Amino acid sequence: MTTANTAAKTPPSPAPGPFRLPEPPPREPDEMTSYDHVHKPGNSHHLIQHLGNPDTTLVAAERWIAPAPHSGAAGRRRPDLLIAFNVNPAAYEASNGYIISEQGKPPDFVLEVASRSTADVDVGEKRQDYAALGIPEYWRFDETGEYHGARLAGDRLGAGQYQPIPIAELAGGVLQGYSAVLNLYLRWEGGRLGWHDPATGRHIATFEDERARAEDERARADGEREARLYAEARADGEREARLQAEARVRELEAELARLQSNRPD
Repeated sequence: MTTANTAAKTPPSPAPGPFRLPEPPPREPDEMTSYDHVHKPGNSHHLIQHLGNPDTTLVAAERWIAPAPHSGAAGRRRPDLLIAFNVNPAAYEASNGYIISEQGKPPDFVLEVASRSTADVDVGEKRQDYAALGIPEYWRFDETGEYHGARLAGDRLGAGQYQPIPIAELAGGVLQGYSAVLNLYLRWEGGRLGWHDPATGRHIATFEDERARAEDERARADGEREARLYAEARADGEREARLQAEARVRELEAELARLQSNRPD
């Protein structure tokens, strides 16, 4: 006679959760220049609005780019701004960063903002690493030109190596270079970073533009409301005048009928 095995079975190990990249280390105080030039003036928001397709377009910052989940710290880089098209933003959030093997492609664009503590890495190691990761464009912005050696610089990937993107000097000392992947001009103007649409020649829509557009729409709605109320009041006045005229006609007809009935034959 056999007996049932009553020993407790070891429960199966839980399935591992999705891989998450570690949190980047805190920024050095002088590295807050990226916040001042990219996020504080709303540039990241403006780019999100301009580029559209938030379900497949990623505009992000301050998290790692890694070639694969377990590629190790040596293979990771943290750009001040990252833009990628035809990717999965939800996977970026779940992984706490951009994993190239997971997204199926490298980011299309990265940008670094100069600071004293990162300048040498920006123009040296990062330039080599971003090329090795296959990122089509790598841009650098320097408010004064003191750290990067240039106020505005960009590289485009070709045959596995970065080639400098031409930077033009416009009137008033404005510097401008064309990003083919974004179809935008990047500008250094008065120490500020700008993004200009070649189709219009104007800066992409900003908070001020959105506020002005909202105020215009509100003014137009108020004007349409006033016009509607005026038209309704005018229609009410015309209806009242018509009713009064009709009542007067009836009075005259009644008076005429009374006179005719009282007239001797």
